[in-house]
Amino acid sequence: MIQEPIVTQPVLAGERVSLRPLRRSDAGLIALYTADRRLAEGTRAIPHPLPPGATEAYVARALAAGRAEDVWAIDGTAHGLAEVLGVVSLTRIDRDQSEVGYWVAPAFWNTGFASEAVATLVAANPHKARTLFAEVFQDNPGSARVLTNCGFDYLGDAEAFSVARNASVATWTYLRKMA
Repeated sequence: MIQEPIVTQPVLAGERVSLRPLRRSDAGLIALYTADRRLAEGTRAIPHPLPPGATEAYVARALAAGRAEDVWAIDGTAHGLAEVLGVVSLTRIDRDQSEVGYWVAPAFWNTGFASEAVATLVAANPHKARTLFAEVFQDNPGSARVLTNCGFDYLGDAEAFSVARNASVATWTYLRKMA
C-alpha cells in the first residue's frame, strides 16, 4: 500500500465545497477533466492531448516537499458532488506575493464553484501574502468574472504561452491587496 506524503496545507471549508490537498487518488478525475481541449486551452500549462503520466507527475509535484506551488482539490463530497470539481493553487512569487491559479471541470462551469473556491482561498490566505496576483486569457471572460467577484482589481494586459494552443495568448492581469 502506498502511503500519502504528509502535506502541510490546511483544509479550507467553503459553503458548498472544501479545498483539500491533492491525493494520489485524485489523478483519475484530474486526467479526465484536463483531457478536455476546452479546459486545457484555458490554461498555460496543461497540454492537449494530455500525454500519459502527465497527471500523475502533476500530483507528485503538488505533494512534493519544498514545492513553490500549493494545490488544493475543489472537493464537493460534503454536498453529494464529485470528489474533485477542479483545482485551485497558490504559487509563491516573491516578497509576500503569491499567484492564484484555478480551473473547474467543464461540467461545473457557470455554477459558482470557481468563485467559491477562489474566495475561500483568498479569505484563508494560507501564504500570508500581502498581494495576490492572477491572470486569465482574454478570450475567457468567465474566469475574469471569478477574479472580480473575489475582489481582484484589473492591473493590465500581457500575454502568456499556452501549451495546449502552442501559442502566446493575450491575458488580463489582476491583483488583490490583502489587509
